[in-house]
Amino acid sequence: MLSIDQSGRKVYTGIDQCGLPVFSKEGLVITKTFSQLEPSKQQRIINAALAEFAEHGYEQASTNRIVKKAGIGKGMLFYYFNSKKELYHYLVDYCLNYMTNNYLSLIDDSEPDFIERYKQAARIKMKVYAENPHVFHFLGNILLNQEVELPDNLAERLEHIRKLGYSKIYDNIDLTLFRDDVDADKVFNIIRWAMEGYEKDLLNRLKGQKLSSIDFKPYWDEFYEYLDVLKTSFYK
Repeated sequence: MLSIDQSGRKVYTGIDQCGLPVFSKEGLVITKTFSQLEPSKQQRIINAALAEFAEHGYEQASTNRIVKKAGIGKGMLFYYFNSKKELYHYLVDYCLNYMTNNYLSLIDDSEPDFIERYKQAARIKMKVYAENPHVFHFLGNILLNQEVELPDNLAERLEHIRKLGYSKIYDNIDLTLFRDDVDADKVFNIIRWAMEGYEKDLLNRLKGQKLSSIDFKPYWDEFYEYLDVLKTSFYK
């Protein structure tokens, strides 16, 4: 049976070869029993799988380690997903939706000041990372390694997310705010490298701690001091 979901994607429902109800979102096949699990159990399985694929890549990822970390039987994992590849494709779809809804859609791209826009994007990113770091690690692994050929619909969505992320940060920036004697593209890169470098350094300093319970105010104060230095250096 064909229907349309809330995001406008075609959804096909039916029965698999084992008699299990399934639904397919434009090529993504998911056993319906997984979607009917209680949310906490779904999330436990998703997080375990995301962490495994992010750390070991697709080829070396072990479904044995996934089920052990998720606290389920291996037979149940393949009851929910027919294969390791279907699980992987489900995770790609999950992460793309998560990043769109919880990060990119919240960035205010009407802010014309590059540093101010990057500042609010960094705050959103850090909050989302604290809530679900596995999503960032998993997508980062995909973008860096690209060891698995994705179905066309997922590959197109991944490229769309990449372009959307770029436009959210760089489109409609007021270049007149920069000093006249500096190259705007080079300023973009210097500011971006400085901010990304601080984020990586901060995450290293906080490694092993529960990010959701940390008071980030002192770190944001420190971050803003660095931004003030950048503004003094490159703004009029």
